[in-house]
Amino acid sequence: MSLMRRAYWCGVLLLVPSLGRAAEFLHPLDALTADEYTAVFETMKASGHLDAVSRFAGVNLHEPPKQEVLRWKQGDPFRREALAIIKQGRRTFEAVVDVTNRKLISWREIQGVEPMLIADESDGVGELVKANPEVQAALRQRGITNLETVSCDGSSPGYFGTAEEQGRRLQRVICSDGRGHANVGAYPIEGLVIVFDSEEQKIMRVIDTGVVPIPPGNADYMGNAIPPRQVPGPITIQQPVPGFRLEGNQVSWQNWHFHFRIDPRVGVVVTNVAYDDGGKLRSVLYEGSLSEIFVPYQDPAEGWYHWIFIDMGEGNTWGSAASRLDNSDCPDNAVFFDSVVADSRGIARNWPHTACLFERETGDFAWRHKAGGVIGEGRRRRDLVLRMITTYGNYDYALDWTFQQDGSIKIGVGATGSVEVKAVRSKTAAEDTDGKDRRYGHFVADNTVGVNHDHYFCFRLDLDVDGPQNSFLKEQLKTQKLTGDSPRKSVWVTEPRIAKVEEDGQLTMMMEHPALWRVINPNVKSPLGYPTGYEIAPMHNAVSLMTDDDYPQRRAGFILHNLWVTPYHEDERYAAGDYPTQSHGGDGLPAWTKGNRSIENTDIVVWYTLGFHHVPRPEDFPIMPTAWHEFELRPFDFFSRNPAVDLPRTR
Repeated sequence: MSLMRRAYWCGVLLLVPSLGRAAEFLHPLDALTADEYTAVFETMKASGHLDAVSRFAGVNLHEPPKQEVLRWKQGDPFRREALAIIKQGRRTFEAVVDVTNRKLISWREIQGVEPMLIADESDGVGELVKANPEVQAALRQRGITNLETVSCDGSSPGYFGTAEEQGRRLQRVICSDGRGHANVGAYPIEGLVIVFDSEEQKIMRVIDTGVVPIPPGNADYMGNAIPPRQVPGPITIQQPVPGFRLEGNQVSWQNWHFHFRIDPRVGVVVTNVAYDDGGKLRSVLYEGSLSEIFVPYQDPAEGWYHWIFIDMGEGNTWGSAASRLDNSDCPDNAVFFDSVVADSRGIARNWPHTACLFERETGDFAWRHKAGGVIGEGRRRRDLVLRMITTYGNYDYALDWTFQQDGSIKIGVGATGSVEVKAVRSKTAAEDTDGKDRRYGHFVADNTVGVNHDHYFCFRLDLDVDGPQNSFLKEQLKTQKLTGDSPRKSVWVTEPRIAKVEEDGQLTMMMEHPALWRVINPNVKSPLGYPTGYEIAPMHNAVSLMTDDDYPQRRAGFILHNLWVTPYHEDERYAAGDYPTQSHGGDGLPAWTKGNRSIENTDIVVWYTLGFHHVPRPEDFPIMPTAWHEFELRPFDFFSRNPAVDLPRTR
């Protein structure tokens, strides 16, 4: 690291949250600091509500009312509150704490819910399972006697309406035998499932559907397990002067201005996004974030049917499963940000390098035109990228918020990691003569099938286009048949329709019925007389193929539509509901929209779900190349011309 780079790096660290000290520049939507987490813990301890079995299943910023934030100016005082979820045996409580004054504002029991799994429940499960005589006998049947090479992990099993699930907080535990290999997930102990009671920390039953040999191949990929190729001609990135300005977690870059925080549950939350349009700061987005991730696997076998993950809501309390970023995740000119979370005892823990911010030139052009291929001009494009990467079990998800010079915001998810695999008796597809081994997946290696599954990412987008009073416009593209003198027989035309109630805003992408989706401000007109707006521009997407009566479909009801529109409500934040762990279905968006509330000319929130079906392939093994899926928030009648037309020449 150069001296210049080191000096700049040290200067930036003074502006971002760090353990034990608040940032110099404060904002009402900043994440809780280490001192504030301590204040929450001490307030709860002094309240008399905690006992010896109390555990924190999440502590997070309790946002100030939106109108207070919109009125706030730098230097004004603002409230600081935290929402703590407390698990006491079989009971769950929510506490709201006045952090500044160390005062308990409210304490209430939330009945009939299960908070996300906490570390106390999952730590040590593997050793308890391996100590069980029935499990040991099942392992011996498979020729496994060295338990040191066996790893066992549990996860929330979802809900399927069985008697066993009633009144219990469960995990289903599966095991692998890596035998010294780093990629232990590639060596599953197939057919062995342990049903574990998280509350009582005991095994309820052991399921053994029969011995399947562990795949014999070498699936390691770390270090020099695979000889690296030669890559001549290194590419270096040098940026002595960064192109963006930081004041705490407030960012200014070219014409963009925004704030962000790192949330313990949903990761990066981008807030107060505005665009400087000729000296006038115009609001675009009040708050945007990933709201939920849903990954249902498509194998009905005893050891697989429960692989239905609602990652953010079921996961754990440790910082949204945040990964520590390094220079393989972000370029050399990136600035890294730390975050702070509370563990299950309510103690603040530092999570270093949780996110990064960097400028990027990809070599693309922002625009160009050269008449006859010779005369004309063009401009190079530069982006600003805010990135966070989370790890849920076998998958790593990169989340990029890319601010572009043309007034667009590209939001992308990059999926990588190691695909979940099933051990089978057939060595290859050629040996699987009856097709049973590959019925629910695809061979990725010898005796190894990658199981089919889906990925869904629901984003909560509180767009405030030129202010909070917005409407949702669906502009259908329809065929118009022509008669008369024109030699044409048909053209397509647009038919706009304003969504008046929530049912009108529940939309699914259909190639045979294309439409433009955008949020408009009916009270602000563009120079050409249109209401100003921003388009939600999908790219690749998918719809669910599960039936409506299937429990996974019911529990993640937000996947019923690619897009939902709701009126703003401060308590509606998580698409599958606040407590999806072992939920029975219907929570979140399906429940909120039953009232079919008005969404016209009011403060609205758009929920966009990006999804893809994944049939694993050998090229995804032993480690999956990053697959990017994206959509854009794109200005539509917001500007009077291309806002990137003023970009300078580069040479």
